[in-house]
Amino acid sequence: MNKKMFQAAISATIPVLLGYLTIGIAFGVMLESIGYNYLWAGLMSLTIYAGSMQYVTVEILSKGMRILDVILITLFINCRHMVYGLSMLDKFKGMGKRKGYMIFSLTDETYALLNSTTVPLGANPKTFYFLIALLNQAYWVAGSLIGSVAGSLIKFNTTGIDFAMTALFVVICTEQWISYPTRIPAIMGAFCALLALIVFGKQNMILPAMLILILLFFIAKNPIENKLNKKANMEVED
Repeated sequence: MNKKMFQAAISATIPVLLGYLTIGIAFGVMLESIGYNYLWAGLMSLTIYAGSMQYVTVEILSKGMRILDVILITLFINCRHMVYGLSMLDKFKGMGKRKGYMIFSLTDETYALLNSTTVPLGANPKTFYFLIALLNQAYWVAGSLIGSVAGSLIKFNTTGIDFAMTALFVVICTEQWISYPTRIPAIMGAFCALLALIVFGKQNMILPAMLILILLFFIAKNPIENKLNKKANMEVED
């Protein structure tokens, strides 16, 4: 790993740094507010490392839900990672011992970066991807610890603080809409979400939406790839 590649990874992950510090701090504050200190915040961010699920975990811990309910909630919230995993098969080939960590660390933000960031000239793509994933988790852990410590020192009303996660999702979605070569996947995702919301309701929509989206991706794989290749060729010609 050379200095130039490390600097490139830092530069690529700055938006995530800003976002993860913010929502990590919010998570740490929320966890501290129900009686779990910085040790728990750091441990959860190291082992669970799933922003939205960690936010939900705060509510789970405060209400003492049944284990079956926790399993089902986790499945519904994180089932989108099935789609992420399918699209990362090629990128994760040849990762060796790092592959397990890459699978574990594939958050929404890391996924977005791996799909949109250009690997520096001469850099090993696998090492560069690994570095991005590692830095992103470091940001999240740091934010969680800062928030937990701050929450123990400064007491305030945490109502609405969990909106930080929603705000970050909106920013990521907007960035992908602007920068990705084709908007077909985004439109497909919006369609599947709307259809699942109408048919299954907001409490049960996530898993059906993901399954429908996976099916549509398999059907539309060739048209999407053809559109991407066509645009890439046009850029090379220009």
